[in-house]
Amino acid sequence: MDEKDKTCVNTIRFLSAEAVQKANSGHPGAPMGLAPTAYVLWTRHLKYNSSNSDWVDRDRFMLSGGHASALQYSMLHLTGYNVSLEDLKNFRQWGSKTPGHPEYGYTDGIETTTGPLGQGIGNAVGMAIAEEMLAKKFNRKNFEIINHHTYVTCGDGDLMEGISHEACSLAGHLKLGKLVLIYDDNTITIEGHTGLAFSEDTKKRFEAYGWQVLNVKDGDNDIEGISKSIEEAKNETSKPSIIITRTTIAYGSPNKQNTSSAHGSPLGEEEIILAKEELGWEHEESFFVPEAAKEIFGKCKTLGEEKEKEWNTKFEQYKEKFPELAKELEIYLSGKLPEFESSIPDFEVNETIATRKASGTILNAIADKIPNLIGGSADLHPSNNTFLNNFEAFSAEKRDGRNFHYGVREHAMGSIQNGIVAHLGFIPYCGTFLVFSDYMRHTIRLAALMKIRSIFVFTHDSVAVGEDGPTHEPVEHISSLRSIPNNIVYRPADAKETVSAWKSALENEKGPTCLILSRQGLPVLEESKINEACKGAYILSDATGPDLIIVATGSEVSLSIEAKKELEKEGKKIRVVSMPSWELFEKQDENYKEKILPKNIKKLSVEAGIAQGWEKYSDKQISIETFGASAPGNIVMEKYGMNVDNVVQKAKELLKSF
Repeated sequence: MDEKDKTCVNTIRFLSAEAVQKANSGHPGAPMGLAPTAYVLWTRHLKYNSSNSDWVDRDRFMLSGGHASALQYSMLHLTGYNVSLEDLKNFRQWGSKTPGHPEYGYTDGIETTTGPLGQGIGNAVGMAIAEEMLAKKFNRKNFEIINHHTYVTCGDGDLMEGISHEACSLAGHLKLGKLVLIYDDNTITIEGHTGLAFSEDTKKRFEAYGWQVLNVKDGDNDIEGISKSIEEAKNETSKPSIIITRTTIAYGSPNKQNTSSAHGSPLGEEEIILAKEELGWEHEESFFVPEAAKEIFGKCKTLGEEKEKEWNTKFEQYKEKFPELAKELEIYLSGKLPEFESSIPDFEVNETIATRKASGTILNAIADKIPNLIGGSADLHPSNNTFLNNFEAFSAEKRDGRNFHYGVREHAMGSIQNGIVAHLGFIPYCGTFLVFSDYMRHTIRLAALMKIRSIFVFTHDSVAVGEDGPTHEPVEHISSLRSIPNNIVYRPADAKETVSAWKSALENEKGPTCLILSRQGLPVLEESKINEACKGAYILSDATGPDLIIVATGSEVSLSIEAKKELEKEGKKIRVVSMPSWELFEKQDENYKEKILPKNIKKLSVEAGIAQGWEKYSDKQISIETFGASAPGNIVMEKYGMNVDNVVQKAKELLKSF
C-alpha cells in the first residue's frame, strides 16, 4: 500500500470513526476494518456516476451488515454523492441524511434498506436476477445496454442468519455470475469471538452452493490482493463469487481492535487520538479530508460522468437501431403499467371458485398485457396458482423465464423480490400459504419501509384449510400484517373482488400489497362491485334505514349475505358491507367513510381470525381467538362459529343491546 492509498484508506477510517464518535452512537469497528476493501472497490472497480445515482447501468453496491453505515456514508461523501461533510457530522441525528442504517429512497446512492442481518444478501440476489433478465431481454450484438455487477458486503452475523443460506443456495443454483459477495471475516460479534457459536468452514459451504471462493488473507493492508480478487470475481461469469477477506475489526485502534467492544460502541475521543498515532495520521482536526484523498476520490466522480456519457451515446444509437426495444425498456424502468383491464376475464355470478384460483386466472389473463410482470412461489405454485402458464421459468439456462421456482425458501423469496423491485425493471409477485407469512415478515416490513411495489400472494387464508390442522391454519396473521405501516392487506370476498385486489396491488407504487386468498370455493356474488371494492369497503347489500350493519371480509362476506336474508325474515333491516382492505378504506375521505359505516348504527364484524383491530369498525366481533383444528374445512369453520346461525344469533344479541 503506497502513501496515497494509505491516506485514502485512513481518510475513510477516521471519517467513519469520528461520525460514530460525534453521534456517541454507532458501529466503528466494521468500517475501520472494511476501509481498504471499500477504497479498492469504489476507486478501481465499481461502475457508478455520483452525479446521477439513478443511472440505469450502474453497478449496485449495498451493505448487508447495515450497521456499518458510517462506511457507506463516508464513501458516498468522498466520491461526490449528495452527502456532505455536515451530513457525516449529523450521523444518526434527527432529520439527517445519514440514519443509523442505510435507508432506500432517503439518502442519495443507497440501493436498499439494510440492517436486519442477511436481508442485503437476499436483496443482492434479486438485483442480480433483475440484471440478468433485463440483459437477456434488451441486449443486442454490440449493444450491451444492460451490463453491470451487484456487490454486497456481509459479516459473520449475516452468514449466521438463515436467510443467507436460503439466498446463497439459490444464487449458486441459478449461476448468477455477476453477483459478488465480500465477506468481512473479522471473527468478532457483539458477544465476543465468533468461536462462541460459529465454526463452520465458509469456503466449503460456498463451494457446495456452487460459488467461486476467493480469499484475501490480509484485508487490512493488501490493496493489490483485494483488487486482484475483485477482478477474478468479475471475470467469473458462470457462478457467483464470494471474497473471504480476513480483516481486523477497528483496525488501528490499539485498545479496541479485535475486540467486541468495537462492534457497536464509539471508540472514545482518547482512543481515536491513539489510533491516529498508530496509523500515522497526523491530522488532529476531526472530519479532515486531505488534498491527496480529495484528488483521488474526485477522479471517481469525473470517471463516472464519462462512463455514463459513453453509455448515453450508445443508448442513443440503440434507440435509432432498435426503437421499439428502447421504448419498451424505458417503460419497464419507469414502472408504469400498460392498459391491462380489458383482458381481465368475467366471472359468472353464482359460480363457485376459490379466490386463489380466480387470482391465477387473472394473472394468466393479464400476463401478455404486462410483459414485465414476473413471479413465483416457495414450491407451492400448484396450490398458490401463481404460475404463468404460457411462459417458462427463470433458470441458469433460461434468463428470460417469467416464472420463479424459489424452492422452500420463503424468507429469501421475499428479500429477493424486494431486490428485484428496488433494481427497477420488473413488477414481481411471490406466493406461499398465509400461515408461512411469518417466515417473511421482515421482508414485508422492509418493503413497507422502502415504500416499494412488492406483491405478496398468501393463499389458504383461514381455518378452512381444514385437515392440515392448526399448524397450517392462520388465525393471527391477517391482523399481524395489518399492523405494518404502509402495507396494504386485501382479502377479497369472491372472484370479482379478486380482480379489484390485483388492480389495487398493481397500481400501488408506494408500498407492498398482501393478497389474502381462500383455499375453498366461494360463490361469485351478484352484488360485488370491482370498482367499489378498490375503495377498501363498500355497501354490498343495503336496506332502507338499516338497524344493523354486518361488516365482513373474504369467505365471511357470502356468509353474512345469507345471515341478512334470515334476519330480514324477522323484519330486521340489515346492511352488509364488504371490507376487503382496511388500509384502502382509510385512504377515503370522511364523507365516504361515514356513508359506508355511519357512526350512529351498530356494527357486527365477521372474520375468521382474531378480532384484534376490529374494535375500530364494529361494536361486536365474530372471530376466532384460538388455534384451529384438524378436520374437513367446512366442519372446522362450523365449529368455530363461522356459520349463518351464529351470525344471526350475534346480530340479534347486538340489536337487543340498544
